[in-house]
Amino acid sequence: MSLFLIAALPFLGALFPALLIRAGRNASASSAGLATGLAFIGLMLHAPAILRGEVVKVGIDWLPALGLSANFFLDGLGFLFATLILGIGLLIIVYARFYLSRQDPMGQFYTYLLLFQGAMVGIVLSDNILLLLIFWELTSLSSFLLIGYWKHLPEGRQGARMALTVTGMGGLAMIGGMLILGNIAGSYDISVILQNKEAIQSSDLYLPALILILIGAFTKSAQFPFHFWLPHAMAAPTPVSAYLHSATMVKAGLFLMARLWPVLAGTPEWFYIVATTGLITMVIGAVIALFKDDLKALLAFSTVSHLGLITMLLGMGTKLAAVVAVFHIINHATFKAALFMSAGIVDHEAHTRDIKRLGGLRHVMPVTFVIATVASLSMAGIPPLNGFLSKEMMLTEVSETNWLQSPYAMSILATIAAVFSAAYSFRLIAHVFLGPKRDDYPAKPHDPGFGMWASPALLVVLVVLIGLFSAKLVGPLVAASASAVIGGEKLPYYSLKLWHGVNAALYMSIIAVVGGLILLALHRPLERLWNALPRPEAKVIFDAIVRGLTALVQSVTARLHNGSLTRYAAIMVSFTVAISLYAYATGTLGAPTRQMQQAGVMPMVAWFCLAMAAICIVIFHRRRFVALILIGIVGLIVSMSFNYLSAPDLALTQISVEVVTIILMLLALNFLPKETPVETPLFARLRDGGIAIVGGLGVGGLIYAMLVRDFAFPSISGFHIENSYKGGGGTNMVNVILVDFRGFDTFGEIIVLGIAALVIFALTEAVLSTRVRAYLLNRKPDIEQAGDSHPGMMVVVTRMMMPVALMVAAYIFFRGHNLPGGGFIAGLIAAIAVIMQYMASGFGWATERQRFPYHGIIGSGVLIAAATGIGAWFNGQPFLTSAFGYVHIAPLEEFEIATAALFDLGVFLAVVGAVMLALESLSRFAWQPGTASEHAMDINPARDDAEQDMKEA
Repeated sequence: MSLFLIAALPFLGALFPALLIRAGRNASASSAGLATGLAFIGLMLHAPAILRGEVVKVGIDWLPALGLSANFFLDGLGFLFATLILGIGLLIIVYARFYLSRQDPMGQFYTYLLLFQGAMVGIVLSDNILLLLIFWELTSLSSFLLIGYWKHLPEGRQGARMALTVTGMGGLAMIGGMLILGNIAGSYDISVILQNKEAIQSSDLYLPALILILIGAFTKSAQFPFHFWLPHAMAAPTPVSAYLHSATMVKAGLFLMARLWPVLAGTPEWFYIVATTGLITMVIGAVIALFKDDLKALLAFSTVSHLGLITMLLGMGTKLAAVVAVFHIINHATFKAALFMSAGIVDHEAHTRDIKRLGGLRHVMPVTFVIATVASLSMAGIPPLNGFLSKEMMLTEVSETNWLQSPYAMSILATIAAVFSAAYSFRLIAHVFLGPKRDDYPAKPHDPGFGMWASPALLVVLVVLIGLFSAKLVGPLVAASASAVIGGEKLPYYSLKLWHGVNAALYMSIIAVVGGLILLALHRPLERLWNALPRPEAKVIFDAIVRGLTALVQSVTARLHNGSLTRYAAIMVSFTVAISLYAYATGTLGAPTRQMQQAGVMPMVAWFCLAMAAICIVIFHRRRFVALILIGIVGLIVSMSFNYLSAPDLALTQISVEVVTIILMLLALNFLPKETPVETPLFARLRDGGIAIVGGLGVGGLIYAMLVRDFAFPSISGFHIENSYKGGGGTNMVNVILVDFRGFDTFGEIIVLGIAALVIFALTEAVLSTRVRAYLLNRKPDIEQAGDSHPGMMVVVTRMMMPVALMVAAYIFFRGHNLPGGGFIAGLIAAIAVIMQYMASGFGWATERQRFPYHGIIGSGVLIAAATGIGAWFNGQPFLTSAFGYVHIAPLEEFEIATAALFDLGVFLAVVGAVMLALESLSRFAWQPGTASEHAMDINPARDDAEQDMKEA
């Protein structure tokens, strides 16, 4: 199965649970399980090749020049994590089916779960850091939905926000680090980056990249000081907690450190940052876990501790420590998922997770007792379970590591963490399941049905089997994944067996077990001491930081974003001028390479008119109608300039846009005062004028500098000239660029144009439903109105011009591929033809004769353009690639047929619909119901009674 399909299956499967929930809970769960199961089977098909040490690669280059490509690769490390994600994910789906109540929206849960699962699979399979970053952020977003699944719980909502804030901020830092890393290596492909260890570690940017990447990894894997978010995520349903804590989100940071281990590890910076952080996290998490009374909180801090253990191993930088880290990732996933699901069973049946309200459950829940006990003993590192093996190997490594110039410091701290780890594991067994049966449980607990305990039971079986037969069961997987971690180099000697002889690790392990039993016996006095000691509370600190940052941001926002567009423009222009002056002062500007041309008389006259119009706008800008006329003059001169500079397409577009916008703005001005009041003091106007003059001079100087010098890079116009006809089938290069080379841009523009028109319509609807409607109906014009609202001469002229304008639009449309024109210009001309009918005969008369809704015209245009682009796929070409050919139909001459014409038709319809919808929306403000004439003009032209006509008029 293709890696693309394996990565896509969870996302595709996420569509079905929410839909199939109407068919029943079993159908919803089965659809989620089917998607995960198919992805897992597809992954297992690659197992033989991966275990032989091979690497499976697949990729699609999108924009290789920018490093944008969808590349996936599967090696031993990716295979290990994908197996955990999909395998445990399948067990979680089964478990959740029986855990969630009928009041919980199960379809929504499975949709969120599969989205999260797909993001995690994407992370471990990505061979491009940009693609990995996308999946990385998707895990933060989807985990937010999962943690906050129980929206009615305040702690669930707060835990989701906390997780998103911490991991999201870490993700932003990681983006910077990954981009630096790709820049150093000269590629954004991970497989290429992993081959550039020397270049990366010798770079001056190694340390900044390392710190930024580790911030992302530490926040995701809950390492100190970012560990506090993970225990608060326990407010999520237990299936989510089991999945996040065992196989997915918190393991993403570990995966990232393991994936980049070949190029980042082996330096003092890596050792002291990563190993120290992991060691501190391991100790802090273990100590806090012992004194937590909430069963899930105990397991959450134990997860923090074990994540620190794995981080410490990866930070040591030795090959054997990397092997141990990989082995413990497997073991931790098995016993921790089983423990969380067991905790969920206890909560589900006893209706409480408070350890002090539990005890003696072995009498009423024997199956759950066995499952939880075996998993807890593995977490404590008791032989012959799998947790014992990786703990012994870890202790061996720390005993041989010199940290802070001491051969014993790391061993002592690791042993202390192991003591507390054993203690909280023993406490879970003793205080929850052992002791006499109580008669004050919140509910009557009992073992659940097979569906709920089957998943943790299977994991516990693996815990035992891996402990007894680790070399045979997981030996090949550990070897393949560890080999990928160390960059494919030869693995050091190691042995996955229970007995390693009498050594330092054995003594440390005995101390841990005995010390754990002693701490369990002394738990009550130690707990009183713990509660009496002052200690910082991470949640309180986090909330205080959030409140402080919020207050700071609000203060800055209140000063900068006060709603004054003038202030925004002044800040932006001033900043732009400042950095431009700095660039000019510190940079280099080459000598001019071009001579200025002599300007003729007409260009100088046009320039003078343009300058005078611009000056007059500044002088008369408070007189709105005069300013609008002056703006129209500026637009007209710009259109003439385009035509003079041999850009007829731009000239036609500019003049058409000018006509339409002037009409729309005239409509808008009809509802505004004729003059703008003076609102700013003289000093502010002088300041703004000075900024504008400096900015204008700067832009003018920049344009002059560009005109008299050659471009720094070769122009792409040669490519367009050469391929306009050959590739797009047209000799009008501008049109071919719009509908073919840059078809994406044009497609986006018509969508934006349609959205703008719909927004105008929506705003009109909202305004007309308020008191404004009554004001508009009762308003009195401030000057005397003309007696003939719809003069006959104008009606006659516009009727005569209508077919001519539409014919011109059709002509401009059909010639556009080879001569100046096209769908956009034709759409504007056609819109002007229709606008003239509204102007001549009024809104009411024109609306009654409207046959097609403008919303539908916009939608039809966008759909036609999209269908044309999609059609290229069936021809094996990228989206919006044109196809063309020549046909001969007698008695006509041979002519060209191009798919670009259909795309242009979509543009034409979208432009007509958008312009007319905006015009119609604004016209409704002035329309008064019942005032429309039944005739096209103010009198009935069919009547002969002139005296009666005059009376009606």
